[in-house]
Amino acid sequence: MTPQPNPEAGAAVKAADRDHVFHSWSAQELIDPLAVAGAEGSWFWDYDGRRYLDFSSGLVYTNIGYQHPKVVAAIQEQAARMTTFAPAFAVEARSEAARLIAERTPGDLDKIFFTNGGADAVEHAIRMARLHTGRPKVLSAYRSYHGGTQQAVNITGDPRRWASDSGTAGVVHFWAPYLYRSRFYAETEEQECARALEHLETTISFEGPSTIAAIILETVPGTAGIMVPPPGYLAGVRELCDKYGIVFVLDEVMAGFGRTGEWFAADLFGVTPDLLTFAKGVNSGYVPLGGVAISGAVAETFARRPYPGGLTYSGHPLACAAAVATIGVMAEEGVVEHAARLGESVLGPELRALAERHPSVGEVRGVGMFWALELVRDRETREPLVAYNASGEANAPMAAFAAAAKGGGLWPFVNMNRTHVVPPCNISEAELKEGLATLDAALSVADEYTAQTDTNPSGDDNLGRRSNA
Repeated sequence: MTPQPNPEAGAAVKAADRDHVFHSWSAQELIDPLAVAGAEGSWFWDYDGRRYLDFSSGLVYTNIGYQHPKVVAAIQEQAARMTTFAPAFAVEARSEAARLIAERTPGDLDKIFFTNGGADAVEHAIRMARLHTGRPKVLSAYRSYHGGTQQAVNITGDPRRWASDSGTAGVVHFWAPYLYRSRFYAETEEQECARALEHLETTISFEGPSTIAAIILETVPGTAGIMVPPPGYLAGVRELCDKYGIVFVLDEVMAGFGRTGEWFAADLFGVTPDLLTFAKGVNSGYVPLGGVAISGAVAETFARRPYPGGLTYSGHPLACAAAVATIGVMAEEGVVEHAARLGESVLGPELRALAERHPSVGEVRGVGMFWALELVRDRETREPLVAYNASGEANAPMAAFAAAAKGGGLWPFVNMNRTHVVPPCNISEAELKEGLATLDAALSVADEYTAQTDTNPSGDDNLGRRSNA
């Protein structure tokens, strides 16, 4: 893993990108994408030979890192044997991937509908819920992300929804628990849980329970801030769904496949949804794949009634072969257990220690290899380091922090006033500590924008989800 500099090749890649590639979520003339020459394990490098430790896992999907040799070999073997085949047929890689996923999903989520990624998994989960119940509405949380396709982006609760929002989408948003910035004036997790559930039931009542097909939640919200729900909240939502005949959908596109130290984050809370969406970590993003895990009750709706949906590449053999190999690697190498152990013994304690040293850190929260630092200007007021959805000059403090991290060889995941610490789930302890040392230095840049110098915030709970700063 010694990158050889080749600036000329890098310049050619960059020029072609700028001439022809249209990038997601971007003003095309205002971006400057890094030209990447290669990647391996937890690292990638550019054409100048600069190496970066990836604390973003791509877009939180390289759960087993880049270029794992067993998964690469499985893709090569499948390509030599059967590169593609239509979804209406039974194909070994597809069948085996479905079996292995169903073995790990909670409860009776034993039927797997394959999609090309997370957004279309959400699209189909919502379609299934509406057809199963005969109801039109979907409830979803503010501070959420469910995908960029039409229905998924309307369900989303962050600013990426605004430009595509449609009043006919049948989506109603509500406030999910977030104690650090509580909408319910709560002071404890117990209060936040109880009041958030009361708010949700009131929303159901005023919207009309008989009109609501589904409630969809990220089990642990990802891009929106890694807010681990308080004990009892997801179980309470499950009870409300049962009470009103509503389909409960958990979005595990980001949180699934080891990211939280469990195969699925639902296992942390002992909750089984009616539908569960997945993607990303199912095959570490090596070939696009997503899906919906379906309960027996929902599956029965379509036992003799055709399901009106499908995709040309549903269960693509190359993607499914990659999933089979990835799940095998995770089981053989103890990746899920590794993520849980490092999260508890290294990442959580080290991040809380960083908070002790840096006045810009308002809260540390997370679990497994799924953590967030919320950066603030003032711990007392909890004023964010940058305003909600800031851009341009208003986002300068976060841009400076990110530049400092990259300058030190660490690639961060930055969103609004937060940096998420989401490295590959199989990162070594030494690599993890190396990255945390660089993060420590970069936070000193964020500290320059704070209004205080007190570096001793008061306590938090055992997962670091609460800091009474």
